[in-house]
Amino acid sequence: MTFVITEKCLGERYASCMQVCPVYCIYPAEHNGEIFAVIDPELCIDCGACVPECPVEAIIDDPDLSPQWAKINADLAPKFKDAPMPDVRPASDPPRKGNIYNDPRNK
Repeated sequence: MTFVITEKCLGERYASCMQVCPVYCIYPAEHNGEIFAVIDPELCIDCGACVPECPVEAIIDDPDLSPQWAKINADLAPKFKDAPMPDVRPASDPPRKGNIYNDPRNK
């Protein structure tokens, strides 16, 4: 099992998850022209350190819960493995997108 970053991260990418990962398996990426982050399933050690860092709850602990996003993470990870670390956005910064995934009313 590995952790997966889902559509809730699209356009958001707070990046604090990247800093707490003990094996540096979370990379800044882009998907469909939007900033994003991906978890490399080959390197993830399932520690869960990233989960509480995500203010938009974009990280899930089971790839079977979102096979589409698990595949996207796995496919994009090699492409972005050497991408430079982005600046970390404060968790207090509200989501940039008013999409349904990041709206707290939809939880």
